[in-house]
Amino acid sequence: MQGVLEYRIDRRSGIATYLQIVQQTKQALRLGLLVPGDKLPAAREVVEATAINPNTVLKAYRELEREGLVEAKRGMGTFIRKSLGGAPADSPLHDELDGWARRARAAGMERDDVAALFASVLDQHFEGNGDA
Repeated sequence: MQGVLEYRIDRRSGIATYLQIVQQTKQALRLGLLVPGDKLPAAREVVEATAINPNTVLKAYRELEREGLVEAKRGMGTFIRKSLGGAPADSPLHDELDGWARRARAAGMERDDVAALFASVLDQHFEGNGDA
């Protein structure tokens, strides 16, 4: 087992709560923070940590299961079935991006400004057929 995933819910984001759980789970899979065999937190644990409705957590887990990323085992929990690959959190690219984010913050950029700038650069390099 790798690590424990702790969901952070942003009620002001405009993104449905269940989708935030789905997105954060996928991000953890891409970064290698979750690997096949890892167990997702029980819905009860997520509810206690985030104060959201249990049905919201279950909806997110069902969506992840529909996508083939997790498998619910009755009485045991929900487990990661497959990885999404990508760059692990300990890659040199992570360190470079971490340094860049620190410089952006030191320059006075807000989170939304950084996200918009990063999204525009991603669009330049990953639009169309996915070739950079």
